[in-house]
Amino acid sequence: MAYIPQETIIRKRDGKELTDDEIRAFIQGVTDETVAREQVSAFAMATIFQKMTVEERRALTLAMRDSGERLQWDDLDLPGPIADKHSTGGVGDKVSLLLGPMAAACGLFVPMIAGRGLGHTGGTVDKFEAIPGYTVAPDNATFRNLVKSNGVAIIGQTANLAPADRVIYGVRDITGTVESIDLITASILSKKLAAGLQSLVMDVKVGNGAFMATLDDARGLARSIVDVANAAGCQTSALITNMNWVLGQTAGNAVEVREAVMAMTNPSEADERLITICVALVGEMLVNSGRISSPVTAREVARGSLDDGSALEKFGRMVAGLGGPTDFAEHPDKHLSQAAVARPVFADRRGFVFAHATRDLGIAIIGLGGGRTQPGAPIDHAVGLSDIAGAGVEVGPDASPLALVHAADEAAFESAATAVRAAVEVSEGRPSPRPLELDVVR
Repeated sequence: MAYIPQETIIRKRDGKELTDDEIRAFIQGVTDETVAREQVSAFAMATIFQKMTVEERRALTLAMRDSGERLQWDDLDLPGPIADKHSTGGVGDKVSLLLGPMAAACGLFVPMIAGRGLGHTGGTVDKFEAIPGYTVAPDNATFRNLVKSNGVAIIGQTANLAPADRVIYGVRDITGTVESIDLITASILSKKLAAGLQSLVMDVKVGNGAFMATLDDARGLARSIVDVANAAGCQTSALITNMNWVLGQTAGNAVEVREAVMAMTNPSEADERLITICVALVGEMLVNSGRISSPVTAREVARGSLDDGSALEKFGRMVAGLGGPTDFAEHPDKHLSQAAVARPVFADRRGFVFAHATRDLGIAIIGLGGGRTQPGAPIDHAVGLSDIAGAGVEVGPDASPLALVHAADEAAFESAATAVRAAVEVSEGRPSPRPLELDVVR
């Protein structure tokens, strides 16, 4: 008897627990295109409302992992552990651009399969595509050879790696079905487990710029990912970090790449929060992989990869190895595109930055053309926000601007300027410090 996908949708819609066979059949249909995109959307919406059990979540993750090829690294005889990190997404989250090279400089091997923007959050692949010539979809031999020779290669999801996830991911992005612990767990881990990792660190964002708005939700997602990944044989832990603020001082694509390169070039002058989270995550990677036993020592080693320039060197070799300019790490401004309009936006009154409506700033970047409203739509890599005023910065008509808007034209600038003023809350007094690391789940 032929499989009928709508019966699976109906059962999930009605709150029934799906069997392993049902889930595998549905995912096989997504992969071979016998399940329509409309049915994928309906399944995702049913899952949002009815949720999944732990067993369903595990079955969904493994079915999506097995929908394509699984990378093997044993034949390369790599002289170190295979490790990776994944973030649940945020605004200005350029961590992977620094973290991959940092981890490689510390002796780890990082075959990072990154994603594109999802909803209001930016995507690592979109950022790398701002670099002229950088190939996010190299052939498998190029990818493997670069991982072996350089320790890190960051690419996009290949056609053969968890292909079911690629379809579901694109549908979720435009149908209001992003914020699901079940679907997020399966999406993240299907790709990571297919990449042949030995250990993984999760950066679970929480706050008004994250998909998890509350600490309880973030802990639930972190626990879900840690449990499923460890059960699949991948040593995994998670840090829960604050996304009530834009991370760093930029949000967009080219502007974030530039900030990441500048942070590796002059880490002492970089945004402190960005450096802190990169060091914390690389330290966790070193502990999870068994490379270093002491968390304190691991963070010291991670920081050292920035201070001695070895992370920047790994970054430059990765860019060149994937088709980008050979001098990109030394001269990023020579290659990154520039928006036609780049002007500051000032607050209407003098005061101190008290809060970011972070999600609204992410939406503003989509409005500028730096994000998507349809799967596969082109984006403008040059647009975005830079010099974003963080917590406690004094702003006003005769003080620091709220941000510098990079726009394609005057109309787009004015629209974004209005959005920035509405999204940055200004108060008379300085806010108290907010913690960056909120919890760890092991």
